Amino acid sequence: MAVTDHVDLNGFMEGVKKRNPHQPEFVQAVQEVAEDIFDFIEDKEEYHSAQILRRIAEPDRVVSFRVCWEDDNGNVRVQRGWRVQNNNAIGPYKGGIRFHSSVNESVLKFLAFEQTFKNALTGLPMGGGKGGSNFNPKGKSVREIMRFCQSFMIELYRHIGPDVDVPAGDIGVGGREIGYMFGQYKRITNHWNGVLTGKGLEWGGSLIRTEATGYGAVYFLANMLATRDQDLEGKTAVISGSGNVATHAAEKIVQMGGKVLTLSDSGGFIHDPDGIDQEKIDWVKKHKTYRRGRIEEYVEAFPKATFHEGKTPWGVECDVALPCATQNELLGDDAKKLVDNGCIAVSEGANMPTDLEGVHIFKEAKLLYAPGKASNAGGVAVSGLEMSQNSERRSWKEEELQQMLKDIMAGIHKRCEEYGKQDGGYIDYVKGANIAGFKKVADAMLAFGVV
Repeated sequence: MAVTDHVDLNGFMEGVKKRNPHQPEFVQAVQEVAEDIFDFIEDKEEYHSAQILRRIAEPDRVVSFRVCWEDDNGNVRVQRGWRVQNNNAIGPYKGGIRFHSSVNESVLKFLAFEQTFKNALTGLPMGGGKGGSNFNPKGKSVREIMRFCQSFMIELYRHIGPDVDVPAGDIGVGGREIGYMFGQYKRITNHWNGVLTGKGLEWGGSLIRTEATGYGAVYFLANMLATRDQDLEGKTAVISGSGNVATHAAEKIVQMGGKVLTLSDSGGFIHDPDGIDQEKIDWVKKHKTYRRGRIEEYVEAFPKATFHEGKTPWGVECDVALPCATQNELLGDDAKKLVDNGCIAVSEGANMPTDLEGVHIFKEAKLLYAPGKASNAGGVAVSGLEMSQNSERRSWKEEELQQMLKDIMAGIHKRCEEYGKQDGGYIDYVKGANIAGFKKVADAMLAFGVV
């Protein structure tokens, strides 16, 4: 193969910015990966010649479509939908669907790019994709949500399939929305197959899928602590978010002997110095899921807690922190606060919740720091297991799935450790995750030739 002139990191990123103007989230995600990959591939001509990183950072396709629906008053509403199919070198595209007013092409491209590496780290045969709409389900009636989901699937169905692209849920898309979309897919195609994951148990879903992302983030955290002969017993934890990932992360920390101090939503955070125990977690789950309530109402039910409007919880002293809300919620100044307050470990439950400045601060402080592509892979791992169960027309018991999830998270930790171990024994989990994920995808792409 011909030897090519090697572009450096800055030159590569300039090209990414030029090709993706006004897409800061996507550029940030590529930068975070490229910083580690360029060192790894410096002496590996095959990756340079085949332009592997450039190809991974260019989605296979970005599908954009109009979604028309009627609200309960008969008004015609128009939203925009997307499906970003980033890379299918190691398996069908796999990644969630997000319904939120903040959704745009940049956000979905960053998520699909991250998903490519995350899925590779699980060891399961899944490529990376992501989709969604700027539709906001908050404040909408059940029938409005159903009509929107059905209209969304009328366009999406032609781009997905069990061996092509298998979407799941994400922010704004839970079991209810998956049900409406699956029903419409089945109605249009007359096929019952595992085209979506996160389904109800009665119609092809998997046990522990709801818990998997939060539980997995804590299992990864426990694996990191074990490298320093520590565990979660007696540790204090600060968690952001109050949805599915955050509440199940809190639940698992309590089960493993830790004490959870905070939860949050877009309005602010609550601090409960007595600890958010299982009874309180159950209250939050019901309050957020069924009543669609706000976290500030927690202090009415549990008066010893305080609510901090418009703030994030990263100034609360803690041993471990789990950002489980959304991207770029933990900034450089927040990272400094955590380090200064003695936090020893951070495990990301959300996708890219820490900005680049924060990532660099954690790495320089040699914190046990797990990026989301490693620590929050538990959800997509169990989605992959759901795909297997659908293909085999079977289901596994909860104990089997719990053990598989633990084994998968331990395997991800081992891969990160292999490529992230530094002089002195420090493990750079960001570097390890980026290189391990890249190598698996890149080697598959090399095998296929220039396609």
